Amino acid sequence: MKEGSSNEKFQSGNVILVAASHMLHDIYSSFLAPLRPLLIDKLQITLAMASFWDLIMRIPWLLNPIIGILAEKTAPRYFIIISPAITAIVMSLLGVAPSYIVICILLFTMGISSSTFHVPAPTMVKRLSGKYTGRGMSFYMFGGELARTAGPLVVTASVSMWGLEGIWRLIPLGLAASTILYFRLRNIKIADDIESIKSDRKNLLPALKKYRPFFLVLVGFTLFTATMKSGLTAFLPTFYYSERGETLWFANSALAGFQFSGALGTILSGIVSDKIGRRNTLLVISSMSPIMMFFFISTSGWLSFVFLVLLGFFIFAPGPVLIALVQDRAKDYPVFMNSIYMTLSFFSSATAVFIAGLMGDWVGLEMTYLISSFLALGAVPFVLMLKK
Repeated sequence: MKEGSSNEKFQSGNVILVAASHMLHDIYSSFLAPLRPLLIDKLQITLAMASFWDLIMRIPWLLNPIIGILAEKTAPRYFIIISPAITAIVMSLLGVAPSYIVICILLFTMGISSSTFHVPAPTMVKRLSGKYTGRGMSFYMFGGELARTAGPLVVTASVSMWGLEGIWRLIPLGLAASTILYFRLRNIKIADDIESIKSDRKNLLPALKKYRPFFLVLVGFTLFTATMKSGLTAFLPTFYYSERGETLWFANSALAGFQFSGALGTILSGIVSDKIGRRNTLLVISSMSPIMMFFFISTSGWLSFVFLVLLGFFIFAPGPVLIALVQDRAKDYPVFMNSIYMTLSFFSSATAVFIAGLMGDWVGLEMTYLISSFLALGAVPFVLMLKK
């Protein structure tokens, strides 16, 4: 596909390629959690110091709007092409990092690389999906969700074979991914009329004001659903192991099943939204998630596991639909507007994690989950505010 060409067809090969790159990128970016205990022992640091790494990784996400502007001004496809290589290099060097400061620098660099990938990638997927934006976003998000399960397995297997300092051997895979992306995507232009966008830069702020009500609706939806989602992803094994008295194997299996069902939810929700509409899809999801959460809390053992899997399917499903909504609405500045959405989503999720932690300390995780299921119903009015 040449620059400037118009194509309404779904380019499955290129969409799958970007989705696979998303998975590969996020596999590397998920290395920190499984490596943290080993790095703590190696550097003899406290848990508080090790937890600071998560903040270091997330600080660059505050720069998303700036990255969006830079991407609009240049060629966003090259951000997508080079990011997997950079992330692979810095994360694979964690094992040989000689000091705490060096690890902080590596993780900060990874945060920048992650932003430069995730800000323009959905716009690239929309370009490759033709009129099937929802389907494309489902493929894209499916790759990211699978990475959350695969990343810890990959790095754990690598440490078992080569030791902590030997995981640098994973670098070539990231370099190969960027090379393949270069030859496949270098001629695909994300923006339909880049020269028009460049000459109209002064209208970014008016455009942002124009879309403000739309983004406020998305923030409202995210805030009411994020406490439930964040509480489960962060504390599910703790809930089963500490409060329910299940085995550690059962607790970790529950988390794996929850994440995998979430991946299935992302692959299907966008496709469904192409057929019945984004608004209707979100309405079904926001109605079913609290119900599944209530049944999950009200049962125990393997029956609760069944409802947890069903809950995972619905609770992760909004991701591709919301990104598709942004790309549908923000036609003038697609990369920049996606960067705004990602920044708002980051703050909403970070707030939700903090709230879930406070509630868990105060009333326990089971009551926190029950309360969050009722709070999640607050997302329904925001869905109804979306115009068709």
